[in-house]
Amino acid sequence: MERCGQRRGYVQSGYAQKNRYRYMYKSFSRIALIALIVVVGSVILQIGGRFLRQNISFQAGMDKADTSVEWNLILVNKDYAIPDNYDMELTELSNGEKVDSRIYPALQEMFDDARMSGLQLFVREGYRTWEDQQAIMEERIAEYQAGGYSAQEAKKMAESYVSIPGTSEHQLGLAVDINADTSVSSSDEVYAWLDANAYRYGFIKRYSSDKTEITGVNNEPWHYRYVGREAAEDMKKHNLCLEEYSESK
Repeated sequence: MERCGQRRGYVQSGYAQKNRYRYMYKSFSRIALIALIVVVGSVILQIGGRFLRQNISFQAGMDKADTSVEWNLILVNKDYAIPDNYDMELTELSNGEKVDSRIYPALQEMFDDARMSGLQLFVREGYRTWEDQQAIMEERIAEYQAGGYSAQEAKKMAESYVSIPGTSEHQLGLAVDINADTSVSSSDEVYAWLDANAYRYGFIKRYSSDKTEITGVNNEPWHYRYVGREAAEDMKKHNLCLEEYSESK
C-alpha cells in the first residue's frame, strides 16, 4: 500500500509539473505572439502611411516637386507633391507655431515694421505635418457633408480651400497664415498692409482672387509664402503667382 501510495504521489507530482511547464509555455507563446503583433502592426502602419501619402499623389496624377531649384522657390501645388525625404530646420515662434528657420529673420522684420505702423498681427498657422494637413482636410470635408453635400462634392469643395496632404506649402515651413489681433487692428487693415508691403521682406500673397484658375485655390488674403526678396519684388511688379514665375525661369 505504501509503495502504491508513493507511486501515486510521484505521478501526481509529475503531472502537476507538466501542467506548470505547459502553462509557462502557453504564457510565453502568448507574450511572444503579442510582441509579434505589435511589431508587425507598427511596420504595417508605417508602410500604410507611406503608401497612403504616395497613393494620394498618384491618384491626383502628381509629380514630385523639383528640389534642384533654390529652396525658397520650391513649387508645391495640386500637380507637384513634396518629396518624401524633404526636411528642414524649424524655429518656434513665441506662440508655439513653427517656421523654416531660414525665413524667420525676414518674418520678424516684417512683423516689427507692421507693428511700428500701428498694426497688431500674429502667425495663426505655420509649419504643419502631413498628419496635421490630413486632419484639416477631413474636418473640412465633414463640414460640407454635414451641410448636405455628397462625399464627392464635399471633397471637391474642400480641395478648393485646403491643399491635399503632401502638397501644402505649410508642410514646407515656408508659408504662414497671418491674422489680425482684432482687439487692436481690423483684418482688412492687416491684409491691406501685407498686400502692399510683404514683398519688401520676401513674402508674396500666394493665393490671389485673380489667380484662382492657375493656383486652384480660392482667395486667401492671410496666406503668405516666402520666396526671397528678389523673386517677391519681380512677382509683385509683374503680377505673377508662383506658378507663372516658375514657368518664366
